[in-house]
Amino acid sequence: MGMTISEKILAHASGRECVQAGEIIWAKVDCAMMDDLLGPRVEIADNLEKMGVPVWDPEKVVIISDHYTPPANIKQANIVKYTRDWAAANGIRNYYEFAGPCHQVMMDKGHVLPGTLVVGTDSHSTTYGALCSFGTGIGSTEMSGVLATGEIWLKVPESIRIRWDETLRTGVMAKDISLKTIQKIGHSGATYKTMEYCGEAIHSLNMDERMCLTNMAVETGAKAGLIGCDDVTAAYLKENFNITEDFSRFNADEDAVYCGDLQFDASELVPQVACPHEVDNVFDIDAIDRVRVDQVYLGSCTGGRYYDLKMAADLLRGHTVATGIRVLVSPASRDIYNRCMREGILETLAEAGCTILCSTCGACLGVHSGNIGDNEVCVATTNRNFLGRMGSKSSGVYLASPLTAAASAVTGYITDPREFLKGA
Repeated sequence: MGMTISEKILAHASGRECVQAGEIIWAKVDCAMMDDLLGPRVEIADNLEKMGVPVWDPEKVVIISDHYTPPANIKQANIVKYTRDWAAANGIRNYYEFAGPCHQVMMDKGHVLPGTLVVGTDSHSTTYGALCSFGTGIGSTEMSGVLATGEIWLKVPESIRIRWDETLRTGVMAKDISLKTIQKIGHSGATYKTMEYCGEAIHSLNMDERMCLTNMAVETGAKAGLIGCDDVTAAYLKENFNITEDFSRFNADEDAVYCGDLQFDASELVPQVACPHEVDNVFDIDAIDRVRVDQVYLGSCTGGRYYDLKMAADLLRGHTVATGIRVLVSPASRDIYNRCMREGILETLAEAGCTILCSTCGACLGVHSGNIGDNEVCVATTNRNFLGRMGSKSSGVYLASPLTAAASAVTGYITDPREFLKGA
């Protein structure tokens, strides 16, 4: 019997030839990531002290202060200070601050490789599956065990194969694939399963777009989201890290067994919008009434990558933001910020009327820099639109692609980006 991508990675991590869905295994962790929100300060430091053990391998631990940077108040400043000091005291050299949201930083800095097991104290650690890594979120208690031993027990998840055939039309992005898939599966329809993406449309996506897909896999309850290694994977590794190793051995076998098999035609997909207050409350954009917008947010570990900002800038070039609309842009990492600045992308966005923020998780979580007020509406490229997530509980967050967000910024209401794009 063949193995899925999940089974192959977890077999490798557990030192076995093969594993099957449903088995409980002990696996060695290749990299453990913590952020400032759910990192050392939340019982982890205390647990290690009580056990009287050091961090098992400081070189395999990454700590990223992103949720509370820049700090908006003294409490947040002290949380970041504690995180920074703890990292230094425990020999964690891979500490980042003001570098951007953790998942993009993990990718930018080469802490993720195909075939690895990466755990993080953030649910969107599923992002790493874009690079064929089993990335998954864990709690602080689990992280305490990982830091003490370098191992974790896992149940090998069943996998749902999600095939997107054909190619996307102009004006449609990976975010639209993600939202449509989530609509089909539901917000808990893949609980403790792996979403394994494949098909012509998937393998045509660049790495930025792939990260959007796997990032949002957790919105269905998935344990992981995975895309197999191909030429895009190889080119990304070579260009960014001069890695030329062939990782295709971690791709699924032809006779792998799946618990579900979904098929979609990418050529029929139109821009999608997730309406308040659930990520699976998704509709085709032409089914959305004329919804007035107060704020547009381009950013986060879901929709603030280089390709996202470039596509938004291309649409906004020659246009200006509608009167009364606030448009906030937060590149997904400092590296992306710098690249977009060098290439004039940030200048284009600013000239259109956008406000450029530093790279942070702030607006996505409503912890600083971009809260929305009572009864306001925000179109966001983020991953969640839960009640009150970005500010007032009477506000509404609509999730959409960077292109849809940019088009909405121009008109002042939720708008199909194909109205601005030739050949759509």
